[in-house]
Amino acid sequence: MANIELDVRVIPPGEKHPAIFRTFDALGAGEGFTLINDHDPFPLRRQFEATRPGQFQWSYVEQGPAVWRVLIEKNKA
Repeated sequence: MANIELDVRVIPPGEKHPAIFRTFDALGAGEGFTLINDHDPFPLRRQFEATRPGQFQWSYVEQGPAVWRVLIEKNKA
């Protein structure tokens, strides 16, 4: 699996979540990507739970204060 990194710090605010969900939806089962952000993306996790329940794993790799990295993986079928 390639080590995909999605740095949303450079993406305009209204385009961040659509880009994140597009990246997730393009993953194969068992694949993942690292989300890089400038704040805790906890509200995004709630959105994942609401729209893709049981389909993902969420692991903090780095928890600020300046940079947050979260590994988001698609569950195996």
